Amino acid sequence: MVKKLPEVEVLTVGAGWAGGIVAAELTKAGHQVLSLERGSERTIEDFLHSHDELKYGQKKELMKPITSDTVTVRNNEKQDSRPLRNIINHPIGTGTGGSGVHWAGQTYRYYPYDFEIKSKTIERYGEEKIPEGMTLQDWGITYNEIEPYYDKFEKMAGISGEDSKFTPERSNPYPTPPMKKTPAMKLFHEAAEKLGYHPYVQPSGNLSQAYENPDGEKINACQYCSFCSEYGCEYGAKSDPIVTVLSTAKKTGNHEVRYNSYVKRILHDGKKATGVLYVDLRTGEEFEQPAKIVVLTAYTLNNVRLLLLSEIGRKYDPVTGTGVIGKNLTDHHNYAGASGLFDDKKFNLYAGSGALGSSVSEFEADNVDHTNLDFIHGGVIALTQTGSPPITRNPVPPGTPSWGREFKKQSLHYFNRSLTVMTQRGVMPWKHNFIDLDSVYKDDFGDPLIRMTWDYSDNDRKIHEFMVEKCSEILKEMGATTVIPGGMAEHWQAFYVGLHLGGGAIMGADSETSAVNSYLQMWDMENLFVCGASAFPHFGTTNPTNTLGALTYRATEGMIEYLKTGGGLLVERENTKQNV
Repeated sequence: MVKKLPEVEVLTVGAGWAGGIVAAELTKAGHQVLSLERGSERTIEDFLHSHDELKYGQKKELMKPITSDTVTVRNNEKQDSRPLRNIINHPIGTGTGGSGVHWAGQTYRYYPYDFEIKSKTIERYGEEKIPEGMTLQDWGITYNEIEPYYDKFEKMAGISGEDSKFTPERSNPYPTPPMKKTPAMKLFHEAAEKLGYHPYVQPSGNLSQAYENPDGEKINACQYCSFCSEYGCEYGAKSDPIVTVLSTAKKTGNHEVRYNSYVKRILHDGKKATGVLYVDLRTGEEFEQPAKIVVLTAYTLNNVRLLLLSEIGRKYDPVTGTGVIGKNLTDHHNYAGASGLFDDKKFNLYAGSGALGSSVSEFEADNVDHTNLDFIHGGVIALTQTGSPPITRNPVPPGTPSWGREFKKQSLHYFNRSLTVMTQRGVMPWKHNFIDLDSVYKDDFGDPLIRMTWDYSDNDRKIHEFMVEKCSEILKEMGATTVIPGGMAEHWQAFYVGLHLGGGAIMGADSETSAVNSYLQMWDMENLFVCGASAFPHFGTTNPTNTLGALTYRATEGMIEYLKTGGGLLVERENTKQNV
């Protein structure tokens, strides 16, 4: 029997970056916030002595087990979908802080071009530049409108960085200086500059120095221990929700996190959300939790799955292109680039951090003229020194056997004589790439699993070829004796590389083509907000966290206004003010 609980003012589904930002901002404004988190409670103390690659890097200690529920994948609608059964392929963060605990810390901004990508592409190149089937659209917000919220996220997180000729304009400098340049980074800078580029130390959530943020939270200086991505930081030197926004919310006395709480449905009357249905994973008990505002702050796929299971919004139809829930699935898989082997140089690659590195932005967004290029968008180029794990990293020259004496010899020789210059490309949305519910596979509760239908496009392949060539040129200029260009599989294989997934509940200025408005408020259900990369209509070239955080900060202002005035669509209210 379902037990009905007393109503709360604001409820978040998840307690990661988005849930933490909502909790911090709403509780500081005097509102009561409840966060339902499916994982268990974690603190910084839980990460002490966590330098264990087998436990965290391979067995994914901080990730959600996929034995009870996973996702299914296929390349097109004619194929049968198959569930992912190896956690290495689907490591989603869970517990306090969510994926914000094990993220690497790269904290780039998207470009003005990204937020108005369709309009700006047509303006510069004409409508014929956008190929048939590419469901490109503007975000319903401009860079200038979102810039103050980028600034707010970076100040909260203490981001370390520096500007370059091609990075987006900022209203304030980074809160902390850039990370130290390692010898490998210096070599990259020298080579890039010789080729006429403008390299810079990339923005990092691994802080270059101790910092106290505007809320009084203290973040320590990075130790360059290299245990960042897939690990929690035992030093409290990585910006994460535990040491920042969740700590801020807790201090207000207005925030409760209810752990081991698995949300199964958003409850609603067809017009407004009334709360959620969740199960206590420890006891199996089900509860109805009423709320005035419901905010989905889970992972991209989980946000979309809850909307589909709860029958909220218009489900996307890939045949007609109508509907919005599940539309514009985008994926950052297949980090490309090139690797270089150096016979006459040796580097200390044990040292590093998740976001220690240098970048070149000449080929991102629309920084380069695409008139004579046969693709839209581009890629960032970066050399990152994240630390070389001994189990998974064994660089050897092409043709080396994959085991045996010669493999061991070459692996030992090149372990600290190998560098990678990588590229992460912008990923455009397509009519045939989408999310829906699987028709066969179900979870332990009997609910359909989420299904991803996705494959590479010609645009992806052309960017890949272009960017790999640029990465190879830099490595040659750096003095690599052997350069190994990165390959690209014939089809997408849903293999984990960063696990950046976006879309499915995308934002925009038109309810016919988007699920949420610029405040991440559902067009179809005004007291339901959906925060996360699920709102991205496409993927820019760089990691999504900064943009996700900025959009969520803006959304919290809308939530506070909504509670103050008692309802309504926030963009309509904003438009009314502007017209007056």
